[in-house]
Amino acid sequence: MPRPRSLTPAQLADAALAVLDRDGLAGLTMRAVGAQLGTSTMGLYRYVADRDELESLVVERVLDRVDTRPPVDVPWPDGIRDLVGRVRVAVGAHPAVVPLLPAHRHRSPGILRWGEAVLAVLTRAGLVGTRRVVAFRALLGYVVGAIQMEHLGALADPGTAVIASLPREDFPLLAETARAAGAVGPDDEFDGGLDLLLGGLARHLDR
Repeated sequence: MPRPRSLTPAQLADAALAVLDRDGLAGLTMRAVGAQLGTSTMGLYRYVADRDELESLVVERVLDRVDTRPPVDVPWPDGIRDLVGRVRVAVGAHPAVVPLLPAHRHRSPGILRWGEAVLAVLTRAGLVGTRRVVAFRALLGYVVGAIQMEHLGALADPGTAVIASLPREDFPLLAETARAAGAVGPDDEFDGGLDLLLGGLARHLDR
């Protein structure tokens, strides 16, 4: 007779998330999560089939906290900003989870619910068919990429100073742009990029 389970999916996900926050994606191993829980590596296989399933639990633990109800009674760009902002806050608390989002987008209930809400807003704006496909993919790509850049390649990181010091005769525009980056905060960068994308969608709808 199999032994009764003593760990819940939430406990597994919390332990994996703690490892991910501490050691990054490369450190997320079955051994590390087992150690976090005080159990053996083999003991974890009573609960999950492999690391892939463990990653799914982590993604869902982060995104399950996101309010995925579509905003109502607001212009569609504001509805998109609201939905995107909710994901940014939730994922921003655990930035190492960002690379897992594309890989698990097909089976994460949290991602699927959020995607349905975004599509509802885009549909209300008048985007259907292939235009809605492209708009949705563009928004998804922006959200994942911008959050990753914000936390794993921020403008405030030393890399920006390195680029700012490049020889002006070889990279005049890169160096100038990097020097100006000091005046751009995380919110300005994220919201400004999103405004550009939404502005493009609005002009596309006006054609």
